[in-house]
Amino acid sequence: MILNVSGRTDIVAFYTNWFMNRYRDGFVDVRNPFNRKLVSRIYFDDVDLIVFCTKNPKPIIPYLNEINKPILFQVTLTSYKSDIEPGVPDKSEIIECIKEISNIIGKDNVSVRYDPILINNKYTLEYHVKAFDKMCVLLDGYVSKIIVSFVDNYKNVRNNKDTLKLREMSVEDYKIIGSEFSKSASRCGMSVQTCFEENNLCEYGFTRGECVSLEEAYILTGKKFKKWAARGCGCAQMVDIGEYNSCKHLCKYCYANYDEKQVINNVSMHDDESSLLIGYVNSDDVIKIRKD
Repeated sequence: MILNVSGRTDIVAFYTNWFMNRYRDGFVDVRNPFNRKLVSRIYFDDVDLIVFCTKNPKPIIPYLNEINKPILFQVTLTSYKSDIEPGVPDKSEIIECIKEISNIIGKDNVSVRYDPILINNKYTLEYHVKAFDKMCVLLDGYVSKIIVSFVDNYKNVRNNKDTLKLREMSVEDYKIIGSEFSKSASRCGMSVQTCFEENNLCEYGFTRGECVSLEEAYILTGKKFKKWAARGCGCAQMVDIGEYNSCKHLCKYCYANYDEKQVINNVSMHDDESSLLIGYVNSDDVIKIRKD
């Protein structure tokens, strides 16, 4: 089993203490987002690989040597300010954290997500080209792969349309991003790719690949995994242990946060000692052991 920590919220940034408690206790419970009475129980003995997805990896760095599992890190690093990403720390701090993690687990096990790209009057095409190039230079020698995506029309994006003030991207915009990003990454010995994007930019030098490929998972674990059928993107199948509407970054484009009142409520129900990220297992919950 591949554990995704997490696409639904930033467990590393805000709930590392909880995660490490679960790791030490040997299991974690996950409430089904579509059937709230159903809880999956996952034993870490059944976990083959942990994929940490975060915008702030700093809290978990002191514990990495305690985790006796193969690890992949995907760190989202964008050039937006607090108007778009109000809860994300200064990006220079994140860059130093990426370097530290790379030195611990190796640069081939650390990916950066420049994700998502949105264009408006402040964050222009030229702004992104310069920011991406600077990021590549600062991370030269520490990262092998960069993953790029473009903003989607999620509910939260629509809710924040007056803040985002998005400009629709043109064919020429995609061409410039594809060619300029490819040049910057290549100069610094990195590959750059999209994942599950209609515009994969391969004609401009992007590589074809997945966020976590079947081959990569096999190399790290010696096991063969199925493709992630729920996503249809070609990535290896993963099990997410997060909870929607529980991330305190409050990014204006986020798909996983779409109700800030619910975020506040969920955060108030978090307990580092609970087996669930949010709340507790109830007497009428149905618990099922999940092994894949």
